Amino acid sequence: MKIVSWNCNGKFREKLEYIKILNADIYIIQECEDPQKYNNTDYLNFSENAIWIGDNQNKGLGIFAKNFISIKPNDNFKSFCLRYFLPVVVNNSFNLLAVWACKPYIEEYYIYQCINKSNFDKNTIVMGDFNSNAIWDKKHNFRSHSNVVKELKELGLTSAYHFVLNENQGEETQQTFYLYRHKDKGYHIDYAFADTSKVKSFHIDDKDFWLNYSDHKPIILEI
Repeated sequence: MKIVSWNCNGKFREKLEYIKILNADIYIIQECEDPQKYNNTDYLNFSENAIWIGDNQNKGLGIFAKNFISIKPNDNFKSFCLRYFLPVVVNNSFNLLAVWACKPYIEEYYIYQCINKSNFDKNTIVMGDFNSNAIWDKKHNFRSHSNVVKELKELGLTSAYHFVLNENQGEETQQTFYLYRHKDKGYHIDYAFADTSKVKSFHIDDKDFWLNYSDHKPIILEI
């Protein structure tokens, strides 16, 4: 199974043809609009098997799956008004938590993880735009990126990028986000955490082509 996460930087309905090139089974899309609020046939067709959340119809978080894949909301996870976290059960076999961490970024995700820690296990995949990196740990005190990674590791979940490339947190050689789409202002802020025994492959689609449409490049996990 191939899972792609991409912060599309808005107007996802106009970018469908590009993301379809990756031919994923499941797409996690940050900053996408509510497909039910737009009279766009292509987007509605793409969204036949989808779950979307957001408090603004123009920008939210969506999970889009091929029609033969079952995705159901996982009500065991509680949000308590934290944004934007979308937990689902895939094919009744594993949990997928889609992430779009908004301000205060990793601190809000850390709180969500603490609240729901009992729901995390080796049968969980956490994936998305964390807006975070270990290089900014000092800005967040104990609700830091490194503490998130440490606690996920204790739960049996490891960053697929760092596992596959054997790199350390904060020392990434490949970037997922480019500030103002400038190639010299890259950061690694998108992640997939999983049980390493489930990771078949992981990579960032590093084509500069993506910067025509977003400040993020897609991350691709195969399990």
